Amino acid sequence: MRIGVDVGGTKIEAIALDAKGRELKRVRVATPRGDYAATVATVKSLVSELETATKRVGSVGVGIPGTIVAATGLVKNANSTWLNGMPFEHDLSVALEREVRCANDANCFAVSEAVDGAGRGYGVVFGVILGTGCGGGIAINGKVMNGLNGISGEWGHIPLPWATGDELPGPKCFCGKRGCLEMWISGTGLEQNFARVTERTLRGEEIVSAAATGDATAEETLLRLEDRIARGLAVVANILDPDVIVLGGGLSKLDRLYAGGVATKLSELVFGGKGATPILRNVHGDSSGVRGAAWLWSN
Repeated sequence: MRIGVDVGGTKIEAIALDAKGRELKRVRVATPRGDYAATVATVKSLVSELETATKRVGSVGVGIPGTIVAATGLVKNANSTWLNGMPFEHDLSVALEREVRCANDANCFAVSEAVDGAGRGYGVVFGVILGTGCGGGIAINGKVMNGLNGISGEWGHIPLPWATGDELPGPKCFCGKRGCLEMWISGTGLEQNFARVTERTLRGEEIVSAAATGDATAEETLLRLEDRIARGLAVVANILDPDVIVLGGGLSKLDRLYAGGVATKLSELVFGGKGATPILRNVHGDSSGVRGAAWLWSN
């Protein structure tokens, strides 16, 4: 049995999968925000609950909103800031009395979709999270690729490629820089861009609805979103040349991202032109992160 845990800012979810990836049991509780010791204890409690319910002992993989620094074993870049600087993987291993594997939550998404999702059967999968923020992860032959600094796939913090004059220097990002891709193509970026251009405030789903009913300014906002996603993915394609790109997060539900807008622009922007990287919608939806954490023990 494999157990996956997804440590989020508002909830911690855990799932038990059998050898074929079938769900045996799932549990979810609120995240003890700001309390590191309570977070470790909560993960331990959820694992115990799953093992009691299934009467099995499982391997444990954990997805976190940050990364583990290989040289120190400490967490960095977590927006759940109470994890930063802490030996989370080590402390969980001690608490659960077994080796625990931790990985960035976007990497877990990529692994999930690579193992038994939209990326199944592809060698190199680039997983994209287009939600409140923008993240990415890489899976190669179903295995997570962390990279030397643990930031493999973090395309949300590259500058918007081929920026035009009105896109410079770009909105300020929480990382301290300006013009990061995340500030353009996330749900937050979509809403902020609409507000800057129109001086109106709408939520992301309201922008989509407005465009569908003929609002020209909303439609133009979505066209800009598609163009910027394609520009960002073109850089990924030029560097990594993945076999497939799988989209996740709230914006991945937009049918228009697959029907032509992004794919067509991407094929024109890759080096040499006429690239053919498939862009697919995820299979496991909101469950991909926690499933991917379980699949960290796929060998």
